[in-house]
Amino acid sequence: MRLGGLAVAVTISVAAVAACSDSTGSGGGGGHGNSISVSNNVFDPTPDTAAAADTVVFTWVNASNSHNVTWLTGPGTLPTNSSTMTTGTYKAKLAAGTYTFHCTIHSGMNGTIVAQ
Repeated sequence: MRLGGLAVAVTISVAAVAACSDSTGSGGGGGHGNSISVSNNVFDPTPDTAAAADTVVFTWVNASNSHNVTWLTGPGTLPTNSSTMTTGTYKAKLAAGTYTFHCTIHSGMNGTIVAQ
């Protein structure tokens, strides 16, 4: 009987670990992605990484007030800043390097992208 109980415990443990895994690779702390959400006073994810020369898409999601993307630092010529909006998307093609950006309307709403 003890061996049967152990087998059940191991099976439950394996199932629990599998249920908690995330096969999509999404989550906090950044990752390889080309999509950044712009919502109520936050860019998500940040920091983020993207492949160099890829287009990064900023999407306004459930924003109850206006935001923009204004580039602060990066290699070479910076992308054109976005307009101020509450809905929609903005796209920027990034060469290799580290970029910082912020929303000029909301202090503390900052982001970083590393294009590799």
